[in-house]
Amino acid sequence: MVDDGGGYMKKRFLNFSSNLISKYHPDYDEIKMEEIKYGLEGLYLTFTKLLIIIPLSLLLNIFKEFLVLLISFNILRTPAHGLHATKSWICLLSSTLIFIGIPLVIKNFNIEFPIMTKIIFGIISILLLYLYAPADTKKAPIIRAEKRIKFKIQSIISCILLITLSILIKNNVISAMVTFGILVATILILPITYKIFKLSYNNYKTYILNMD
Repeated sequence: MVDDGGGYMKKRFLNFSSNLISKYHPDYDEIKMEEIKYGLEGLYLTFTKLLIIIPLSLLLNIFKEFLVLLISFNILRTPAHGLHATKSWICLLSSTLIFIGIPLVIKNFNIEFPIMTKIIFGIISILLLYLYAPADTKKAPIIRAEKRIKFKIQSIISCILLITLSILIKNNVISAMVTFGILVATILILPITYKIFKLSYNNYKTYILNMD
């Protein structure tokens, strides 16, 4: 999960990268630069969190399971978007609980999902993605309608592919990691999740109204 917190090194990285991009792409408008800056921030914060979480997964002998969960989550998370933690420490704590806690529980208890359960879960996930993806943030509203449509379609396709993969995989633990990757990414786009964490939802609407 990407956070919106501060940090001296993060600010230096973002300022340097933004200035470099502006130098070679002076035609980029403010909206485009904000999108790029937000992506760079996510890249930086993800990298710094992984410096802690990856060694922990190796120490606990769950690196393979962690990696499958992380990849599955990000395949859906990228187009579906979703809420972000407001503080760096919250991001680290939640990321550790999700990407370390889930593999530990699944591997130790060998939790298995029947095929019919995966199918039902897949249908529910696709419906939720159709209704709520992509879910933006106050800091990075998805303003352009064509982008929201594109992300919605990509989210649904990604979900179908992941559900199919979870059904085809014979290893119960790995299959469960793919399933939980979908689950976590889907939960993070729901309005109720935003409400629980007291974060604004459909931020692009506010941005459009302000422009008008």
